[in-house]
Amino acid sequence: MKGILRWFVTGLIVAVILISVAFFRDMNRAHERVGATGVVIPTAFGDIEYTEAGSGPAVFVIHGSGGGYDQGELIAQAVLGDEFHRITPSRFGYLRSTFNEGATWDDQAHAYASLLDHLGIKRVAVVAMSQGGPSALLFAVLYPERISSLTLISCGVAPSTTPDQRQANDKGDMLTTIFEHDFLYWAISKTFRKQLMNLIGASNDVIAGLAPDQRRLFENFVDYMNPVSLRSSGASFDNKAKLPGERIAAIAAPTLIFHATDDTLQLYHNAEFAASTIPDAKLVRFDRGGHFLIGTAQSTIRAAVRDHILDHCVEAYGDLTCLAPARPDG
Repeated sequence: MKGILRWFVTGLIVAVILISVAFFRDMNRAHERVGATGVVIPTAFGDIEYTEAGSGPAVFVIHGSGGGYDQGELIAQAVLGDEFHRITPSRFGYLRSTFNEGATWDDQAHAYASLLDHLGIKRVAVVAMSQGGPSALLFAVLYPERISSLTLISCGVAPSTTPDQRQANDKGDMLTTIFEHDFLYWAISKTFRKQLMNLIGASNDVIAGLAPDQRRLFENFVDYMNPVSLRSSGASFDNKAKLPGERIAAIAAPTLIFHATDDTLQLYHNAEFAASTIPDAKLVRFDRGGHFLIGTAQSTIRAAVRDHILDHCVEAYGDLTCLAPARPDG
């Protein structure tokens, strides 16, 4: 009996050592990755981190919950071609962007304007995903002269009190809790990956139907949330801050909306509200795709976003003077 117990304890110690080595290895890689390319500038609303790459019409890509500039880069890779100058900020509380107590979506919009001033860019197209929606919408409200077009992909827009919304809020609460602990998120992402994908808003049917390249993109989204401790204050803010609601009626920018009816994280009512409230907004509805439309409907979205940006860039300026200076990749 003592021999069995000794082997059990030895095996347990070895398992703990191996798990610890794998965790610290992955965290070191994650910290190295997120610290490699971001640039941080001060603004009146705190520091804001960003990356930029490419040349062509300037496009501001705003990430969702659990993100940062790195998630913005994944969104840009998925839905933008190589003909755009991509600017990918980290929102308040993500990576090296400051989160100040009492900050609002309006403050975030003002910080975006400060970043564009720093870059010398007068006007941009804006592409936002998920909980990147509120600050993108309010940027369009507060700075109509600085936005040539707005694209919303699976975005949060307006509050709701329906039972489905309460279930979605419970998912947001659970994600916020998980994001407070690097090891907890890492362990769940390794051992309960499918359940984590469910929590992020993709049903089992959506997951089962992913093509290999779509699955790789989704898994990159999951893995790129490491280290979550550098994103926890942003995720907490996202989960508590008031959505724009009726204020979006003031948006003048041409607006294109993509949303799936089976999205269980940002419910479809957000898209319906945006389409009925923003003047002349166009809604593209998908019956399948969950909260991962940029993967499941990538080719459709990419083509439509390209046309939307270029058509309204020309319309806003009369030519392509919205072309931003070429920037080095990274």
